[in-house]
Amino acid sequence: MVARRGWPVVVHPLPPLLHNQPHLIADEVRGLATALLLTHERVAVAYADCGTYGALDAVCAELGIRMLPGLHCYDLFAGESRLAAYLDDEPGTYLFTDFLVRSFERTVVRELGLDRWPELAEDYFRHYTRVVWLAQEPTDDLRARAEAAAARMALPLTVVETGDGRLERALEALLA
Repeated sequence: MVARRGWPVVVHPLPPLLHNQPHLIADEVRGLATALLLTHERVAVAYADCGTYGALDAVCAELGIRMLPGLHCYDLFAGESRLAAYLDDEPGTYLFTDFLVRSFERTVVRELGLDRWPELAEDYFRHYTRVVWLAQEPTDDLRARAEAAAARMALPLTVVETGDGRLERALEALLA
């Protein structure tokens, strides 16, 4: 997206597994952003709150930097009201993004120990009733992976094609 739009942006990613421990995100962002502010004119955070319960907002306010809106990336793909409707209709909804579909074996299976103790899946996912994949760029390969991941969770899969237009607009606003 950055390359396609020709934005003068240098991406400095944080470890994706931070999403499994959102209480660590704000401090990681603080450390990286503080270092970048020494050498960059402007720094922005391409995270929504992501489960930090306001801690990331506080860090951004403290450093005088901007971040993406919303509670999490799911809002940026589906839209807040649409996502709220999915969760209100079926509170036991587990959400996938393309990233989570691609990384499911690493970020869920291995991190939760399901590769070593598959019997734990029943305990981990017992209160979920379905998986909704917010598909940004659905391909046959990703669809097969999403189906396999949902099957591993013993849950039905619903595919909702969202594209990444909302995310792109939010990034554009962030960079304005």
